[in-house]
Amino acid sequence: MYGQSQYGVFAYSTNGAADDDSPILKPDLMQYLPAFYADNQTMSALQDSDAEEIGLLRAAIADALKQSFLSSATWGLNLKEAEYGLPTDPSQSYERRREMIRAKLRGIGTTTPEMIERVASSFAGGEARVEQAPGEYRFIVRFVGLMGIPPNMAGLIQMIEEIKPAHLAYEFAYTYTTWGMVKVLTGAQAKNMTWRQLKTWGGNQG
Repeated sequence: MYGQSQYGVFAYSTNGAADDDSPILKPDLMQYLPAFYADNQTMSALQDSDAEEIGLLRAAIADALKQSFLSSATWGLNLKEAEYGLPTDPSQSYERRREMIRAKLRGIGTTTPEMIERVASSFAGGEARVEQAPGEYRFIVRFVGLMGIPPNMAGLIQMIEEIKPAHLAYEFAYTYTTWGMVKVLTGAQAKNMTWRQLKTWGGNQG
């Protein structure tokens, strides 16, 4: 059953650098002036001040353009959240908030098992399947393209609650490493892994 454990309490990623971490590209305005200004400190200081403002303007234009695309938007995410009726939570990382917006976009229209699969896959970062149990009025979201529990389960639960038919219950099924997979590991390899790593290893020795 879902809802018995609280997901999403810990931060799985952070926003990283500040929004304005791009370098400020100042133009060399002195090159456009006559050569006799080259040693004029007053003119050099004036042009440097103007170049600073031009650099800031260029950076502001580039940053505003980034807000037009979901993959690069930062401070502009709140506008997209408002557009799609999503709450704004500044404590969440940018990527988590982008996941919610992508899921909302994939959940627009008539709710079908395929729609729920698309929404779940967008959160899991891998394939998810919906298994229906019509006589029981419930369905199972099974994560088959990801080992373990996806990090942003709280966001996924919120999105499924928004798009699923009200009379249907649901639960999640996760994929873990089997003992058959672990057999190929040497004792030294297994010893260097935690129990959690072993559970989600999946047979990838790369």
